[in-house]
Amino acid sequence: MKKIIFPILLMALISTIVFSGCQTGSKKSVEEIQEAKNSLEDSLLNLVQYQTFQYFWDGAEPVSGMARERIHMDNVYPQNDQNVVTLGGSGFGVMAILVGIERGFITREQALERFQRIVEYLGKADRFHGAWPHWLDGPTGKVKPFSKKDDGGDLVETAFMIQGLLAVAEYYKGGNEAEQQLVADIQQLWEDVEWDWYTQGKDVLYWHWSPNYGWDMNFPVGGYNECLIMYVLAASSPTHPISPAVYDKGWALKGDIAKDTIYYGLSTVLNFYEHNDDPIGPLFWAHYSYLGLNPKGLKDKYADYWKLNVNHATIHYRYALDNPKNYEGYGENQWGFTSSYSMRGYAGHRPGDADLGVISPTAALSSFPYTPKESMQFLKYLYLDADSLVGKYGPYDAYSQTENWYLPRYLAIDQGPIPVMIENYRSGLLWDLFMRNEDVQAGLTKLGFETP
Repeated sequence: MKKIIFPILLMALISTIVFSGCQTGSKKSVEEIQEAKNSLEDSLLNLVQYQTFQYFWDGAEPVSGMARERIHMDNVYPQNDQNVVTLGGSGFGVMAILVGIERGFITREQALERFQRIVEYLGKADRFHGAWPHWLDGPTGKVKPFSKKDDGGDLVETAFMIQGLLAVAEYYKGGNEAEQQLVADIQQLWEDVEWDWYTQGKDVLYWHWSPNYGWDMNFPVGGYNECLIMYVLAASSPTHPISPAVYDKGWALKGDIAKDTIYYGLSTVLNFYEHNDDPIGPLFWAHYSYLGLNPKGLKDKYADYWKLNVNHATIHYRYALDNPKNYEGYGENQWGFTSSYSMRGYAGHRPGDADLGVISPTAALSSFPYTPKESMQFLKYLYLDADSLVGKYGPYDAYSQTENWYLPRYLAIDQGPIPVMIENYRSGLLWDLFMRNEDVQAGLTKLGFETP
């Protein structure tokens, strides 16, 4: 059964559009129709930003102030992990809180209090050569193993956390005494990360290190994926930087990263997979590193990163239109594939063999900067035609019309990019803040990037 969300607001706006459409075809009535349409679209953007922001505000773990890894509205937690907090999701979450200030959902002072709690918690939580683990136990700040050997530092999750914190620091820079202290405390957390140590003395960054298992996970990060921000921050570090060779040889695979392919009539720009032949990745690759890192005008010797992300999102859209597996619902109003829940548990959805007939709303909604028209079509579908797929904290994580499946459940790493990337589409807020950081600008220059 459909739930009605903000019915008075939405129905009033829809009625305005319908009424205007019944008028004569004068120039004035066309303008009125367009104005009503714009009002509806702005209202929907405000609504989805408010709801997804609330995941990180109202839904936060109370001791840490951090983002819970998952929130299940059915209160079913098979692993009893309702108080586990996520580093990456919390990095996205602090950026969502900045959106909340700018959109008037909370005050600057309310956000400051939350940021102080988070930063104090992070300073006391388990760290491993400056890197936090993937998960922490919220009440204690102790590592919660992600898997048996993944019980130590996670440099990728740490990068997502630092990306968010640096944006927060830029927001409060130049403020009152308490705000200046927050900025100084964030700077200390930033300087404590030993990025260079995670190279093992080689020309590549490694994802994990464990105090119990050392480097056993053996995950050198190279080839295009969601981890560009990790290399940018590692080069930008004022205390533990990597050399450009680590980026060029490790991440860029001595130039092999630039071996693109053509898929659905568009260049992939970079090689999305080092070890298989899949032409395109899940859409979170176009989001996580670019919540703060502005891809507009961002170029290096390997890629034009705006073209990379626009093509990535557009390929997903064209794939849904083509719908080669004939799944129910795919089309101009329902598209976008990324890692999320599924009928089979957590799965890495993307065009091709990994397509299970599951659509993950974060994929299209977080792509607003790249595909504004196509993303708006999806947003309208969710809220005006299928709002049983929407709950307290915005769109549920994933659904399948073919399998007649969805669960009222959320994941932080999927909710977080929605308000942030929509805000980047609307105002460029997080891009402006993060790119203002002097360390980041120095790191980008060091790696040979051009920026606007």
